[in-house]
This record gives sequence, C-alpha cells and structure tokens, in this order.
Amino acid sequence: MGSLFRSESMCLAQLFLQAGTAYECLSALGERGLVQFRDLNQSVSSFQRKFVGEMKRCEELERILAYLVQEINKADIPLPEGETSPPAPPLKQVLEMQEQLQKLEVELREVTKNKEKLRKNLLELIEYTHMLRVTKTFVKRNVEFEPTYEEFPPLENDSLLDYSCMQRLGAKLGFVSGLINQGKVEAFEKMLWRVCKGYTIVTYAELDEPLEDPETGEVIKWYVFLISFWGEQIGYKVKKICDCYHCHIYPYPNTAEERKEIQEGLNTRIQDLYTVLHKTEDYLRQVLCKAAESVYSRVIQVRKMKAIYHMLNMCSFDVTNKCLIAEVWCPEADLQELRRALEDGSRESGATIPSFMNTIPTKETPPTLIRTNKFTEGFQNIVDAYGVGSYREVNPALFTIITFPFLFAVMFGDFGHGFVMFLFALLLVLNENHPRLNQSQEIMRMFFDGRYILLLMGLFSVYTGLIYNDCFSKSVNIFGSGWNVSAMYSSSHATKEHKKMVLWNDSVVRHNKVLQLDPSVPGVFQGPYPFGIDPIWNLATNRLTFLNSFKMKMSVILGIIHMTFGVTLGIFNHLHFRKKFNIYLVSIPELLFMLCIFGYLIFMIVYKWLVYSAETSRVAPSILIEFINMFLFPASETIGLYPGQSGYTLVRKDSEEEVSLLGSQDIEEGHNQMEDGCREVTNEEFNFGEILMTQVIHSIEYCLGCISNTASYLRLWALSLAHAQLSDVLWAMLMRVGLRVDTTYGVLLLLPVIAFFVILTVFILLIMEGLSAFLHAIRLHWVEFQNKFYTGAGTKFVPFSFSLLPSKFHNNDLA
Repeated sequence: MGSLFRSESMCLAQLFLQAGTAYECLSALGERGLVQFRDLNQSVSSFQRKFVGEMKRCEELERILAYLVQEINKADIPLPEGETSPPAPPLKQVLEMQEQLQKLEVELREVTKNKEKLRKNLLELIEYTHMLRVTKTFVKRNVEFEPTYEEFPPLENDSLLDYSCMQRLGAKLGFVSGLINQGKVEAFEKMLWRVCKGYTIVTYAELDEPLEDPETGEVIKWYVFLISFWGEQIGYKVKKICDCYHCHIYPYPNTAEERKEIQEGLNTRIQDLYTVLHKTEDYLRQVLCKAAESVYSRVIQVRKMKAIYHMLNMCSFDVTNKCLIAEVWCPEADLQELRRALEDGSRESGATIPSFMNTIPTKETPPTLIRTNKFTEGFQNIVDAYGVGSYREVNPALFTIITFPFLFAVMFGDFGHGFVMFLFALLLVLNENHPRLNQSQEIMRMFFDGRYILLLMGLFSVYTGLIYNDCFSKSVNIFGSGWNVSAMYSSSHATKEHKKMVLWNDSVVRHNKVLQLDPSVPGVFQGPYPFGIDPIWNLATNRLTFLNSFKMKMSVILGIIHMTFGVTLGIFNHLHFRKKFNIYLVSIPELLFMLCIFGYLIFMIVYKWLVYSAETSRVAPSILIEFINMFLFPASETIGLYPGQSGYTLVRKDSEEEVSLLGSQDIEEGHNQMEDGCREVTNEEFNFGEILMTQVIHSIEYCLGCISNTASYLRLWALSLAHAQLSDVLWAMLMRVGLRVDTTYGVLLLLPVIAFFVILTVFILLIMEGLSAFLHAIRLHWVEFQNKFYTGAGTKFVPFSFSLLPSKFHNNDLA
C-alpha cells in the first residue's frame, strides 16, 4: 500500500541491458510495473529509431487481428476473454505467429470474397425471378412473338411519327426490363420522356416485398418496369438512362417458351447457389470459431510486444552497440524487485552475462507516486484532478477520506436521503466483481468508480441527518421532546408569578392562532434533546430562524477549523524540505492571524452559547457587532460579551495631542529604521526588494483570502437550507395532499402519488442536489483547504506496466 501521507521516495536508476536479453528483461519489468522510462532519444524521430522495423511488424499484426475481430463480430461469434493475461511472446515464436496470422487472413479473405460473390449472384437471380413474374402480366403475346403494333394504343397526337411510319422505316420494337429503387421512379420517368421524345412506353409495378440490394446489402422497396421502344438509337438512350439511375437490367424473353425455360433454369441455379452458399458459410464459421479461441491471447501478446519495442526505442546504445542503456525512475522500496526482474529476464533468454542496474545521483525532480487501493483511489483522483502533488509534499487525500464526505453530509443532511444513497453504494460495493458493472456505460461507470465515496457520503449524511433530526423533511421523536407545553398554563404556577411571566389561560389558547413557549418559565424547558435537534422545532413558526442561526455558526466553526488544519499541515512540508525559516516567518504568522481573528470569533460563539441562558438571552449582545467593533475601536462604550472586551484605557493620562504626536514619532522612527535596513541589504547578493514585495503580496493575499474563504464556508449553511426546503416543498406538494384525501379513494390516489414522490426524490433531491453538494465540497477542498499547504505542481509516476494496457479488444482499439 505504501504511505498515503507523503509520496514514495524515488531514485534515478541506469539499466544496462544486453542486446540479446533486452526484450525478455523489459517483458519481466512490464509484468511487474516497477519503473518509468525516460526517453534518451528525444532528438531522434520515430522513423529513425532502432526498432522501427519491429514496430511496423507489430502494427501489421494488429491490422490482421483487427480484421479477424471484425469478421468474428460480423458472424455473431462470441469472443472469449481469458481471466489471466498471457505473457509477451518469445522472440522465437513471433515469426511463426506472424506466418499463421497472415495465412489465416488470406484464407478468410478468399472465402469471404467467394461468399459475397455467391450471395450477390443469388440476389440477382432472385430479382430476375421477381421481374419475370411481374412483367408476365404487362404484355399479352402469342406463342411466337412478332411485333404487332396493335398491341399498344395509337399515338393520336404524334405529328412526327406513327406506327405505319415506323413500320415503313423498318424500325424494330425492343424491350428493356429490370428493377429500380422506389425513390427514383418519378425522376426516371421524367427523364425518359424528355430524352426519348415520348416514343417509349413505360409500365411499372411495385413488388410485394422488399429485396436486398446485391451491391449495398440494403433492404429496400423496388419497382419492376418494362420499357417498349422503337429503333436502336432510342434503345441506346434508354439503356444509358437506366445506367445513370442504377437500375438492375435483366434480359426480357421474346416468347413464352423462352420465359418458361429461363424460369426453370433460374430455379435450379437458385437451389444450387443456396446449397453452395450454406456450405461456404459453415466452413467460414468453423474457421472463425477456431480463430476466436486464440484471438484474445494474440491481441494481448501483440500489445505487450509493441509496448516493449516502444520502450526499447527510448534506450540508447553504447559504443559497441551490444548493450542498451536505459534510465528509469524507480521507487526506492522496489529496487530489490527491479534487480530480481532483470535477473529473471536474463535467465529466460539464456544469456551468459546478466543485465544489471545502478542508481545515479540527480538534481531533477522525480515524478510523484502515491500507492492506492480500490478504497483510496477515488479520493486520490479528487485531489489529482486539482493537480498532481509535488514530490514528497503532504498528500491531502489522506484527510479528504474523512473531511470530504463529512462536508458533503453537512450540506446534504437528511437521514432518509443519506440512507438511500448508502444502500445504493453498498450494493455497488458488494457486487463490485460483477462483469456487467465493470463493462457498464459511462454514467454508470462513474458511479461504480466512486462507490466508496458514495458509501461514506451516504453514511455521513445519515449522521448529519440525525443531528438535524431530518428524515424526508420530517422530524423523528425518539427520546421525547425537552419542551413541556402544560407548564405554560397559569394554573401551573402561583398567583405571585403571574405578573412576572407571560402565561396562558383558556382565553389565550382559544383566541390566538400562534402560541409562544417561553423557556424562562419554570418547567417549560426541561433540558436539551439527547441527540440532535429537538423534534418540537418542526412545529415552530420560527424554525427557520433557529436553524439558520445554528447552521450558519456551525459552518463558520467547521470552516475555520478546516483552514487552520490546512495551515498546520504546511508546517510538516517545511520540516520535510528543511525550510525551518518558513515555519517562523510564514506558518506561525498565518496561524496567529487565523486564530487571533477567526479563532476569537469561534471563542465568542462558544462563549455566548455557554454563558447566556434563556433568562439572559434578551440582553445577549450580537457577535457580529462585537466582531466589527474589534476593528473599528468605537469611542462609545459597548456592552460586550464579558467585562473588558470592548474599549481601552490609557496607561498614562496624557492629552490626545501628546498621544498622537508620540504615535507619529514612533511611526517616523520605524520608517527610518526600515529605510536604513533596506539600504544595508541592497549590497547583498539577492534582491531584497523583490523578495519583500513578493512576501507583501503573499501576506495581503493570505489575509484577504482568509476572509473570503471563511465566508465561502457559508455554502454549508446555504445548501443545507436549500436541501431541507426542497424536501419540505416536495412533501407538502405530494405526500401531504395524498394523505389528506378521503379514505374511499385515498388508497387509489396514494399509490401513484408515492411513485411520483419517489421519482422526484431520486432525480431532484438525490441526483441533482447530491451533485450540487458534491461539487461544492470539491471546491471547499480545492480552494479553501488545499491552497493553505498544497502546491500540486508535480508529475504523476506512470510505470511501464502491462496492466495499464486496455484489457478489452474492439475494432477501434486495434485499428
């Protein structure tokens, strides 16, 4: 697992790989995923590197495998995926594997080509049979056909030609028959009329069933046509037009006997083609089934081989060209495993001289490696989305595991909604090994990857929901309310106490719509609710006023604690990087500023809660006014939370003029001292003015940032209020209406109301409100918390590991 508090210690290592063992050594390294390679050939183009020929061979194998996968998917043959990943193929088997795949590709392409040709011939013959069947009804002829022009209606309006004229000129009647796409019929007919001057007769009939196009394979509606024309010149034009409109032309029989012979011959050929086509498809399926058994292992092996040669292209050769030199970043904890991997690779290759490694000193900044597991990975991804941590600085993900779901729950505090979210995440966690969840779509995949984040968010929301005593906008009375209504009646108290307290009687109860409980009356308030908010506040008219005050102060307290903790974590960074002067000059002043101003604000909030009771609540001063007066120094005396809080006294009772002159003299002296110090420092090597200006800007930015960041934590109160009000509105608009309906029809109406309530709860309150609270929690961590100590300017450690290669194989992955 490694350390989650700080990234792993890294070192730069130099690998000396023998030319004959380099492939096997990198294969062993890829299986373990220990090192990140540095490119030592950055000035060399990809086409000029040593192993470019091997890379081309891998790409050729990937092309063949992509073709195989495409044909297997087209045949609806399942692709078995092995549970274990096969190792990279030995160099001795690469040529054999290439020959087998090339031979298989040639065979498949030949069989597929023959199959497509047979299928095209079959479709053409089927079209021909349909054409003969339909055109049989177009023209009635004798047994031996001779053109008799009486079969066609006379063209009375033809002033240029008539049948007798055509007969005298020796023109011969001809026919063109075939099929045309349904959408081209109208344009086809217009074109014939314009080009042939009307000396054609076109007859159409729509086929009853759509047929597959032999060229495209698309199933479309067809029209059968028969065109009668005179003369070879017009026939030539007709055939040209048919070609332009992609008509399927078939010979038209001259006699009935010829039609019958053609029909019988077509039926025989169709049967033969069906038989040959089925045998071809069976053979093709057998070949594809056999190829599907090993295609998974072949794809994985080719990917690993290509990755190995890609890494080898990053290595440089020594002077003798017999040894490859590689530079890698490796965690110090994995150095022993790295040596063992090199030994295993050398042993597999049978080399007499083993490959070895040694560490080299460097001043370069190493990449950042933080080892995670399936639980911490989601929280680490949240931090890395802001920026990968600098090398060896404190990692916020360790604390984000608790603070992130907690701040989310403060905004999403509802026992019912949190429990639903917890159950959903629990189902994902319990079924995390289910194959469908691993292969789910993008949105579901996001939920699955963040299942442990959702689990903790739901669990913390259950806790804050119990604190708010909020369950689907309703309160739960578990321990009994701490408020007693009967103690407000005048009969419960002595006559002398009636003048001091505002009590109830029968007249007050009958004539007032709103009654007020006074906690200062003895017996009304019997003590705080044991856990969370008292359920009686759900009935109070000033419920929002009370909850707003409570949640707003709670948000400020949580925000200041969160930011103070972030400043404290910065001290650990300074200690690790041996910058102790930053502790005294940066961290401690930041803590003093935070605690003396906003820490004092927390003190006033807690002090007011503890000191002032129900009897003295009316004279309690406003914390906001006291906090403002701390900066304004008002001349008039104020009440204050405690004696001596406001106002000041002079040690020496001098006149105001004397005090002001003394203050200005001190300021001038301090100014002069500062100027003298600046002059002295200007002679040193570094630029003091630049450093001073940088620190001044940083100080101003920090002071202003603390104020704005503290105000930013009020989003905890705002979103909690919005969530509670949306839940209350949803209950009032649906469930309250459904529960108040008459009992006769109430049950019938209640079922769709409950279903609609559940749908709106899931989509609005759980998904939309949950996403809003999630994004605001991310912002509080990125901006308000992490900027106190986290730089996030590092580069992520990306090891050479076969596990990072895609485990699934599709056409787009192999193309």
